[in-house]
Amino acid sequence: MLEKFTRANANAAASSVNNKLDDANSQVKDLVKDAQALLSAAASLTGGKADELRERGMDLLDVALGKAGKYQDQALDKGKELAKTADVYVKDNPWRTVAAAAGVGLLLGVLLGRK
Repeated sequence: MLEKFTRANANAAASSVNNKLDDANSQVKDLVKDAQALLSAAASLTGGKADELRERGMDLLDVALGKAGKYQDQALDKGKELAKTADVYVKDNPWRTVAAAAGVGLLLGVLLGRK
């Protein structure tokens, strides 16, 4: 029962991290594209309007960097949580872990030995 609970937690956390990273990536890309468009438009203008567009572009880039930092922190926290979950699983099931590692090693040995 604990094994299923641990796996479910790990899978849910990994899925959550992947979804949040995908969302963050698309949001940051959109913000950077908007900032690039504003800065490109400002490059062709002069005077007060150009300064306003440059300022808005820089603000958008600052927001993008802030969001990227926030999502990076969340990903690190989830990664640490997943590592703790894996550690608990290994401590609770040492022989299964040894068997799995041996199986992976054997499989890699067979695959690498063919070449």
